[in-house]
Amino acid sequence: MRMSVLKHPLSLRAISPILGQPPSKHQTPASMPIGAVPYWRLSGFYLFYFASIGVLVPYWGPYLHSLGFNPSEIGELMAMVMATKIVSPNIWAWIADHTGRRMQIVRGGAFLAALCFTGVFFANDYWWLMAVTFLFSFFWNACLPQFEANTLSYLGDQPHRYSAIRLWGSVGFILAVISVGPLLSQYGQPWMPIIMLATMVVIWLSSLSVPEQAAAHSPIESESLRQVLLKPAVIALLVICFLNQASHGPYYVFYTLYLEQAGYGSVLIGWLWALGVIAEVGVFMVMHRLVPRFGLRNLLLFSVFLTAIRWWMIGQFIDSLLLLLVAQLFHAASFGIYHAVAIQLIHRHFVGKHQGRGQALYTSVSFGLGGVAGSLYAGYSWQGLGATASFNIAALLSVLAFAVTWWGIRER
Repeated sequence: MRMSVLKHPLSLRAISPILGQPPSKHQTPASMPIGAVPYWRLSGFYLFYFASIGVLVPYWGPYLHSLGFNPSEIGELMAMVMATKIVSPNIWAWIADHTGRRMQIVRGGAFLAALCFTGVFFANDYWWLMAVTFLFSFFWNACLPQFEANTLSYLGDQPHRYSAIRLWGSVGFILAVISVGPLLSQYGQPWMPIIMLATMVVIWLSSLSVPEQAAAHSPIESESLRQVLLKPAVIALLVICFLNQASHGPYYVFYTLYLEQAGYGSVLIGWLWALGVIAEVGVFMVMHRLVPRFGLRNLLLFSVFLTAIRWWMIGQFIDSLLLLLVAQLFHAASFGIYHAVAIQLIHRHFVGKHQGRGQALYTSVSFGLGGVAGSLYAGYSWQGLGATASFNIAALLSVLAFAVTWWGIRER
């Protein structure tokens, strides 16, 4: 019996679709055989894009610290990366939904992001870096939502197989965090922006190999975007996305510094970051089985509950390596399960011509608004109240997300 490419992503049959031509224009995504999905080209983009996140998120804060910035300034600079996610994805999604050229936007955004990032080599004062951060992240943040929409267009009526492609992004993140830490430890922090620029160039090169895939046509009587946004379930979902991402603020901004100050070495810190994403990869590999068995609502409840436990453990038990290891395994829930479920719920509510804007809105509300709020409260609370208080705030936000999930999300 012929095996599905995405069910067995590492099989020899998974490679053959890459050599063929894209599906004909007469073939809709829903009717396309799953073998027509360019698995490795889609996966390759995720690999390199999330490798850049694996460089930026753990090591940008320590790099800024090496330049002499205090925790509040580091939080503000990190918040700018998130702030552009509020506006940028929606601007580019509007253009993509009106032109149908998502991959052109991905390619242009990747190229301009790399070009703008070169500004970090010319000066390192606060306002210059703020401006450079705004420019590069404005284009960088345009890429992923449109690529997500393109991927889901290929998958058609099998969105639960998204995680089999997306898991390669997690692999890229792992490779970045375990390799960049030792490199910076040996050669110094000035290498951090050089490594970051290299990953952004590779993102652009990878985007050139991915073909465009049009979204399925929606019926003429389909809902307006305003009608979709006013649904209670959609409002609840967006609130959950905001709260969950905001709860990650202390982790994304200060986790590396937190561990360094507690006496952990750079190699161990890199592996702690990697462990979380390895657990995430494990979840992505089985999500296509978990969703039919447990349902999206139950998985989301489980995810935000473990997220609250995770932040409380990190804040309370920094001196216990064993508990830190357990907390990192919970990343499988706090991001892996959460993200896979959220992507499918967004895809369920935003269909047809709204697909690109739905993915952009998810990015804007969670990684944008939530990321800004998380970075800012993390910076101010870290400086004023301390690390434990910051992670306790994060745990409370996850508890709120659990309550909203309980009351606002219902299975069909």
